[in-house]
Amino acid sequence: MSRNRWTVGVVLALLGCGLVLHAVSAQQFAQPARQVRVGDVDLVNSRVYMLVGKTGLGHEHGVVGQLQSGHILLGQPQNAGELVFDMKSFAADDDAARKYVGLKGSTDNNTRQQVNDNMLGAAVLNVARFATAIYTIDSALPLQAQPGDKVAYYQFKGTLTLAGVARPVQLKCEVIPVGDAVRVRTGFLLKQTDYGIKPFSKAFGAVGVADEMKVYGELVIANK
Repeated sequence: MSRNRWTVGVVLALLGCGLVLHAVSAQQFAQPARQVRVGDVDLVNSRVYMLVGKTGLGHEHGVVGQLQSGHILLGQPQNAGELVFDMKSFAADDDAARKYVGLKGSTDNNTRQQVNDNMLGAAVLNVARFATAIYTIDSALPLQAQPGDKVAYYQFKGTLTLAGVARPVQLKCEVIPVGDAVRVRTGFLLKQTDYGIKPFSKAFGAVGVADEMKVYGELVIANK
């Protein structure tokens, strides 16, 4: 065999090995498309909102946050699911959040930035340390229909872990079919101090936010 023919053969062999290695690598690292299961939370269309009251000369705030993951099995008497909230996504006083919680008017960008810095900072939510909050759902059972009910209601029993503190939380949830999904809506009162959070205040308490806030959930979960 001539030297040129031997060189060409080596090159072709190396190219062949490269193609095989490329195919193996692509197969090894390719990620299969995620299949939606019954009970999976639609992270794009699900939100949590909060109405934060005021003390003294403070202002009321509307807050919106997103979920990192979630799964709810309606009708399950145990191990009914889990909601993981992305605390770093929480933002105060955009127009949509204020409107949802019933507040009028808008907040300028500088004020919003200050409010968010205070809310997410080490003195309040401390999201650098506690990046998520988790609601572990022990059971999600239907409630008996009452006269005049136009939608189904469920009671969730579980534990909310916020800022490293776990406390039992029961929710009455409204469940509305929407195509191949259901919309789960709820609302409950939460005290910041129950979770070791000190409500923001300044000027020796003359300006601040209330300890108790109203939390709303607007979740969409797959039903088929």
